[in-house]
Amino acid sequence: MSLYRNTVWFLNGIHYYTRKGYEAAAKDFESQHLNVSVVGRSFMITGANSGIGKATAMAIAKRGGTVHMVCRNRDRAEEAREDIIYESGNTEVYAHIVDMSETRKVKEFAEDFKMQYSSLNVLINNAGCMVHKRELSADGLEKNFATNTMGVYVLTQALIPLLQKSRDPRVITVSSGGMLVQKLRVDDLQSDKGHFDGVMVYAQNKRQQVVLTQQWAKANPLIHFSVMHPGWVDTPAVATSMPQFHQMMGDRLRSVEQGADTVVWLALCRVSARSRSGQFFQDRCPVPAHLPLAWTHSSPEDVQRFMSQLETLAKAILSQPEEEHNSPMSATRPQFV
Repeated sequence: MSLYRNTVWFLNGIHYYTRKGYEAAAKDFESQHLNVSVVGRSFMITGANSGIGKATAMAIAKRGGTVHMVCRNRDRAEEAREDIIYESGNTEVYAHIVDMSETRKVKEFAEDFKMQYSSLNVLINNAGCMVHKRELSADGLEKNFATNTMGVYVLTQALIPLLQKSRDPRVITVSSGGMLVQKLRVDDLQSDKGHFDGVMVYAQNKRQQVVLTQQWAKANPLIHFSVMHPGWVDTPAVATSMPQFHQMMGDRLRSVEQGADTVVWLALCRVSARSRSGQFFQDRCPVPAHLPLAWTHSSPEDVQRFMSQLETLAKAILSQPEEEHNSPMSATRPQFV
């Protein structure tokens, strides 16, 4: 990351990504946009047991939507589900237990979901992780990449046919402003080269999500795709993964409801679906996906290479025999570089 990108990004962040930034932007929000009922529409939200995911699930449940929470931990998922049902009065809230870092499990879940449910109106890719030491998933992928990129890719690709059959289908991915300091890096998806910096790996994954959204929008005109930056939000994940940043920013961090606002707007509002598909949003507005003069744009060849690598990696994992995948070595050997 260049000093220029870092400086511009941080100055932008202090001005726009904080609680004050949200409050300033909210003065222009149309309050009636979210005065809607979504009874009869179904929403899947990954990472829905806390933070932005739970706030999003709560907002949708309060408006009558059917909510499918995709969570890693059963106890936390059930506790969050009970909270949402109690506060919203909506019993159409379901918990599904899936670890988004486990590619095969994600695919199996998506296939089972398609057999059990006849429609899905909105998919919200919110789950993410920031691991500061290079670790491998059960499938031999670097853990951050497995969760933030491959899990999102496999789940979305698998659910696109179901979304296409549903009314007003949308896919929203929760990215991060940190991606603005990263150019798509196609020669080291597994972060296997050089020094491992979890914050920068996470930012790279978030850039990958923006590229994925743009490519999905081109390939699937029947679905409205968007990706968004929630701002700097006071979530348990931020407190755990970036404790110094969390302490430094303190009360300047946004609430989870403020962080979730644009996700909810993109998921529910009729106006938001009229915007061009594939855009990057912040505080209900499409914004550039690149800093000025930051040299983070990718060539069409690099984008195609990235998409091809994802497809190849996914096929390789999903085609493994079950006994090989479950062998003791499968979680320790770097199968893909």
